[in-house]
Amino acid sequence: MKLSIICFTQNGRQLATKIAKTLHEKTEEIDVSVSELERQNMSVGEWAKAQMEAKNALLFIGACGIAVRAIAPHLMDKLHDSPVLVMDEKGIYVIPILSGHMGGANALARYLAEAIGATPVITTATDLNNKFAVDLFAKRNHLFIVNKEGIAKVSAKALAGEVILFSIEQERFAKESHVPSGIQIVPYPPTHPVDVVVTSEERTFDAALLLKPKEYAIGMGCRKGKNASDIEQFILRKLDALQIASTQIFALSSISQKKKEPGILEWCQKRNIPFLTYTAETLQDVAGSFHTSSFVKDTVGVDNVCERAAIKACGNGGRLIAAKDAENGITIAIAKREWKVTFDEE
Repeated sequence: MKLSIICFTQNGRQLATKIAKTLHEKTEEIDVSVSELERQNMSVGEWAKAQMEAKNALLFIGACGIAVRAIAPHLMDKLHDSPVLVMDEKGIYVIPILSGHMGGANALARYLAEAIGATPVITTATDLNNKFAVDLFAKRNHLFIVNKEGIAKVSAKALAGEVILFSIEQERFAKESHVPSGIQIVPYPPTHPVDVVVTSEERTFDAALLLKPKEYAIGMGCRKGKNASDIEQFILRKLDALQIASTQIFALSSISQKKKEPGILEWCQKRNIPFLTYTAETLQDVAGSFHTSSFVKDTVGVDNVCERAAIKACGNGGRLIAAKDAENGITIAIAKREWKVTFDEE
């Protein structure tokens, strides 16, 4: 995740610097940048637009009103908006104001609060009332939300204390999963109206919310400096040939040497797809039959990156559906995971 911070006063700048330094020391998972608009010759709204188009997380150190006015013209919907947070310049409170669940703003607020000793101000109703959040369930289980308007209907039932009826494709529910209070699993396919259906099948259901699994992982290797446009064009051609929608991709994976490859990071942020990396030793231990290369082994320490990375991302039961393909310094392989859903939090 890339966190872009903007501030407007000297105190705010000092806090922004403290946050950046603290996060840099605590984690490599959050890349922090602090913006000073006078040096970039742009307005707050222009800055917000640029960050949201790049799918960065935004942290405004200042008044909520500034943030609201800056982001308002650039909002899309709750499944695609960037996470946006506001913090006062004394660092007392941190407030997620957009994309609390799907974008991760609530989780980021809690993390920032713990890191610098602030208080997170969470306003999401399901969080406040400790109720089941179906959008978080979908995110944790790599499920695509087909009809986002159904989220509110399911959440309303949860907040009202009503039972939520789930119908999950046969053999796709992890039996060891603990079913929370207020959730009832009914047989699949459902014979009466239900609240949530989870399936990969192309069928019509009488359900408030339809969730489909993101089943595929892209494994990738590339020369240093490949741009996001070249990466995207190759990926989309490959997916189109396999008749796979980009909404069915749950991760892009590669070797750890590519962890900060700008083109890959930009593409993953734009598509809101997690980027997973593994050491050469971990990839070399992946079982299977792969297209090996002694040159690649001598260069990065493993005989194949893209195929092994795709399989590794899928976990147990993953299988290659598209072997290594190379184009203009980029290699791609695609694997399919054996998906199951669980109500347990990670």
